[in-house]
Amino acid sequence: MYFQTTYPIHTTGRGTVAITEQVVAVMRESGIHSGLLNLFVQHTSCSLVITENADPAVRQDLEGLMARLVPDGDPAWHHDTEGPDDMAAHARSVLTHTSLTIPFRNGRLLLGSWQGLYLWEHRTAPQTRQLVISVLG
Repeated sequence: MYFQTTYPIHTTGRGTVAITEQVVAVMRESGIHSGLLNLFVQHTSCSLVITENADPAVRQDLEGLMARLVPDGDPAWHHDTEGPDDMAAHARSVLTHTSLTIPFRNGRLLLGSWQGLYLWEHRTAPQTRQLVISVLG
C-alpha cells in the first residue's frame, strides 16, 4: 500500500517547528499500520531534522552552532538576492537534510525516547513550507 499527501507548515522565521504530531496524524490517516514514512520538504532554505524533543535548549544550541558555521551576510557569499540570510539559509539546508525516512510499526513511529521531528526554518522571515508525506507499507 502507498499513501501520499502534501502538508503545509507555517513558520515564524528562523528556528525549529515541531512536526511529529502532525506527521503521526497523517500517517494514521493513511490506514497503513507498519512500514516506512518518508518526509520531503520542497524548499532550498529549510530542512528536516530528528533531534532532542525534551529540552528546547538543544535546538537553541543547534541554532547557535549553525550561526557560527554559516553566518548571515558573510562577505564571501555571492548569492544575496533575497537579503543577507539568503545564501546562509541555502548553505544550512545543504548541511542538514531535506528528507527523512522513519520506520513505523502498529501505527507508531519507531523514534527513540527523546527524538522528535522538526522542520528547521533557516530564513529569518515567516514562511509557509510544503511537506510531502509518503507512507509505504
